Amino acid sequence: MVFASCKPMKENKGKTISAAQILGDSSYRAICYGGYREKSRSVQPTKDEIMDDMRILFAMGIRIVRTYNVHLEQAENLLHAIQELREEDPNFEMYVMLGAWIDCRNAWSPLPPDHSQESINNAIEIHKAVELANEFPDIVKILAVGNEAMVKWATSYYVQPWVILKWVKYLQYLKSVDKLPKGLWITSSDNFASWGGGDPAYHVPDLVELIKAVDYVSVHTYPMHDTHYNPNFWGIFPSEVELPNSEKVHRAMSRSRDYAINQYKGVVNYIKSLGIDKPVHIGETGWATVSNRQYGSEGSKATGEYKSALYHDLMREWSEENGVSCFYFEAFDEQWKDANNPEGSENHFGLINLQAEAKYVLWEEVDRGTFEGLSRDGRPITKTYGGNERKLKGDVELPPVVEHLQIFSQ
Repeated sequence: MVFASCKPMKENKGKTISAAQILGDSSYRAICYGGYREKSRSVQPTKDEIMDDMRILFAMGIRIVRTYNVHLEQAENLLHAIQELREEDPNFEMYVMLGAWIDCRNAWSPLPPDHSQESINNAIEIHKAVELANEFPDIVKILAVGNEAMVKWATSYYVQPWVILKWVKYLQYLKSVDKLPKGLWITSSDNFASWGGGDPAYHVPDLVELIKAVDYVSVHTYPMHDTHYNPNFWGIFPSEVELPNSEKVHRAMSRSRDYAINQYKGVVNYIKSLGIDKPVHIGETGWATVSNRQYGSEGSKATGEYKSALYHDLMREWSEENGVSCFYFEAFDEQWKDANNPEGSENHFGLINLQAEAKYVLWEEVDRGTFEGLSRDGRPITKTYGGNERKLKGDVELPPVVEHLQIFSQ
């Protein structure tokens, strides 16, 4: 797997590094991080638990992590954990993209969500993000206003672009008057469609102003979800049915990679059409390993560790070759996301599961000794399937045979 090709870190001792230097540089491999172990976020990960997680990610070559909901203890614990690890070891290097959660009025309440107004909680998130960015300027390099906050399928909480624009402008103002670090970059992390890369309904004046206001655009793309919702790329051509099963899966996953790139390029092209020059990076993409509903055996047959590993490596390879930072989703499985359905896909996007087992994408790292001496929740990092590759590949389900697929070129 492509972790082995991670470039050596550049010397940075005694220098203050900015987001502009990190983003797009493959030396600073990025990942999405949530350290939640339990079925409820009422149980926050401790600083010591997060320190164990950061040691594991550092060993894997990760140098920047993304997390959100800054008013929760995890965000501040993460920053303290990284600070302590730096004090323990001058060679330890890890940076953070903090996401301030943004909601509409009445979000997550018995009242109907009012998508034309914002929640009073937004100010709390923004002000906490500012506080943390100023307290940890050598660690926090990016602030993101909202997480999938503008996309209209987020029916419980989405807001209009003016809300995001308001807070982005506020943060940029704080930078301009030296109340935030100059090297800090401000963005919003949202679905490709929200950034204008799809439905023209999103092409509104406030979005144009938002694109102008951010330091870069952070795009989310999830082909795995569209194996169910928009499967025009997912499946096996009739001309491919005689191929070895491994080749069938490889071709399906390559088309999934191309589909993600097409969504990314849709955003890039929209921004260019506006006459705006703005960096675009990937804030989230990933592939779940388990699903008992739309994406598993009873649905599109998309999930599984083998397919997940292929997607990870294909996206890492493309993004690093093209100077695009990719905050891969995600480092560790989290079970709070679909607490009442243990086999729900949202619980299984991690590269390492809750039993401290490295999924197939990381098996070579286990063999290489990357995790030697490291542990999570007192457990050493071992392999899923007991390391039995034959058994793992025996569980690979083939995508359906379809007559017509849409091909996306890179």
